[in-house]
Amino acid sequence: MADLNYHHLRYFWAIAHERNLTRAAQKLHVSQSALSVQLRQLEARLGHALFERRGRQLLLTEAGRIALDHADTIFRAGDELLSTLHGRPMDEQPVLRVGSAATLSRNFQMLLLKPLLARPGVRVRLASGSLRELLVQLGAHTLDVVLCNDAVPRDKAAGWHSRLVAQQVVSLVSHKPRRGQHKPLDFPAGLQDQPLLLPGEHSSLRGAFDRLMADAGVRPRVLAEVDDMAMLRLLARETGALALVPPVVVQDELDAGTLVERCRIPQISESFYAVTLERRFPHPLLKDLLPAG
Repeated sequence: MADLNYHHLRYFWAIAHERNLTRAAQKLHVSQSALSVQLRQLEARLGHALFERRGRQLLLTEAGRIALDHADTIFRAGDELLSTLHGRPMDEQPVLRVGSAATLSRNFQMLLLKPLLARPGVRVRLASGSLRELLVQLGAHTLDVVLCNDAVPRDKAAGWHSRLVAQQVVSLVSHKPRRGQHKPLDFPAGLQDQPLLLPGEHSSLRGAFDRLMADAGVRPRVLAEVDDMAMLRLLARETGALALVPPVVVQDELDAGTLVERCRIPQISESFYAVTLERRFPHPLLKDLLPAG
């Protein structure tokens, strides 16, 4: 099977961004007919049509959108390669591309990124998604770092490296008890039949909490299981039920007195990780964002 012709891919990339064959031909200084031939050869190689015509418009097909995503990555990586090896920045405003797992606290992200955002001439591009999706993007070099709650097993083939950047003991929080009802929460016995808001069952936090309850013979009533920490925060604020969270998740509510910490659970802690790729030329902003090691 013949290799992909990157010259053809560059022509497709220009057409896709111009959305017009004539303009792309002018930009590339080739004839429109020659450009059409190159495009047809690429489509034949890929086995899929990349555009469909609607009147005078050229619209990407599903295969075309996939091809464009990869072409963007390839040619951006080429530009970065030249800039990095020649020791010059790509532009006046370096961009750090950060992926954040959907389960991660927004407050934690802000605390981690705030010092970087305060620096002049720095721009952060933040994407959210499942950890699986983000690791694919990291492997494709469309992300520079992935922030998540769980360490990713080190994989020499993939080149992933997980670094612990913070750790926080978990608490149970709720609305402030009414006058006359304010008393320390008897943990764990006081949770028997108590309605609770908990992280989803795949969370390491949830696993540790369930083991504590099982060891104590206590069966709380699970009101809701939530993977998204932003949603867990909202439910804690709106329902008043006890919620199991790292305090950083509800720091604004704790500061305002909307929620109070009812019980700290030192046996359980939430870990925050940064996953990077082993690279010979790492992004220069990463050394400022992450602790050494």
